[in-house]
Amino acid sequence: MSRFYYYLILINMVANIIASVPAILLHFHNDGAVISMLLSIAAGVLLVTIYTKFFLKYPGKTLPELLEKTTSKWFYQPFVFLLAVLWFVAGLITLITFTFLLIRYLSPEMPIILICLTLILAVIFGCILKTDRVMYTVEMIMIITSPLILFIFFKAYSSKSLNWDFVREAALYINQVPNWHSFSACFFLFLGAANLFIFNRFFTDKQKFGFRQIMFIVLISIGTLFTTYFIPIGFNGFEGINDLVYPWISTTDSIRMEYFIIERVLFMFLLFYLGIAFLSILIHWHAAVEFLKFTFKLEKIKYKDKNIGIFLPLPIFVAISLYFVTVLTEYQLFRYSSYFYDVLVFIFPGMILLFTYINRRMKNEESSPEN
Repeated sequence: MSRFYYYLILINMVANIIASVPAILLHFHNDGAVISMLLSIAAGVLLVTIYTKFFLKYPGKTLPELLEKTTSKWFYQPFVFLLAVLWFVAGLITLITFTFLLIRYLSPEMPIILICLTLILAVIFGCILKTDRVMYTVEMIMIITSPLILFIFFKAYSSKSLNWDFVREAALYINQVPNWHSFSACFFLFLGAANLFIFNRFFTDKQKFGFRQIMFIVLISIGTLFTTYFIPIGFNGFEGINDLVYPWISTTDSIRMEYFIIERVLFMFLLFYLGIAFLSILIHWHAAVEFLKFTFKLEKIKYKDKNIGIFLPLPIFVAISLYFVTVLTEYQLFRYSSYFYDVLVFIFPGMILLFTYINRRMKNEESSPEN
């Protein structure tokens, strides 16, 4: 598979390490979180495999294009609009989370609207770029930030402050009944493959997806979930870990960088992780804009022969983001995020039935006498 495919998978996993996913997991640390993670790995890898193999059959084709060929207009237009809403909300969760993080740890004196608006302006115009330019932007930022983030993870694993007895204690709770909220939060990490709904237009060449590629995703998912859940417990202890609003912030603040300009790892972690958050929002909102362009045919909206339609979703995105960042509290954000993840568990596996229908219609179209 192309390296760009793995970017879509990795960014969705890594970006949520300090978002609401670890807070949800650690809230249920003694109530089935461990077994929920294991089940989510099996279900998530299966979903990634099915999604990937489906789009490999149609190189360069997006899901809206396939729906237009195989389904009626009364179905695919509302459905694609629903996808736009889901992708926008996914990006919005990341945006609000990092706005709260910045105002709490880096810029407590700045107005929250100003911080949110700064993040939005860094992302919003990238949403209307062509898909290939978005992918090249993703690669550039990944090359810059990934080594430093991996180094910070290495420092966490090698730190003397990491108590492995706490990790073993947490692992002992594997025999509990799975928790639904924990499962859905972990399952969300695997939905990076769903970005192929739009980004598959970038993959025009024939790709190979076999056992080695699947095992690589399995290893990455195990490493990501283990790091997300067990490392904060190892630093902060098993009891009371669910009281932390941002477990990974407390974790990185316990790490020191000896013989370096910046001793506290927290500031480096936040700044470089901001790059990953930027990519996550960019990917989600770019897909949302593309879904809206397809639904409302925004390319046809012109003024003095200039296409202004593609800009119409942008002020709506900005207005909604500024509204919710001012009315939501951190507790409400985590609670509503949990509900959002719960809904996605039903929607995205259910799309496999839609893929089956599309495959049948496409086969009938290819085998018809007219073709």
